[in-house]
Amino acid sequence: MAFESDNVRGDMVEAIEFPHLSNKYHVQGVPRTVINETGFLEGAAPEQMLIAKIKEVIQ
Repeated sequence: MAFESDNVRGDMVEAIEFPHLSNKYHVQGVPRTVINETGFLEGAAPEQMLIAKIKEVIQ
């Protein structure tokens, strides 16, 4: 999504190298997708699930 839209930013962080971020976002498994600092998805999620979660968070 970040590739297609200027309104979306995507970052990837190695949890072991940045433990302060791992703790901040309560990383238990990977991948962990954080949406607007309030929503998240743990693990590989299908596109429909990701879109539904984004809609839930922005409403």
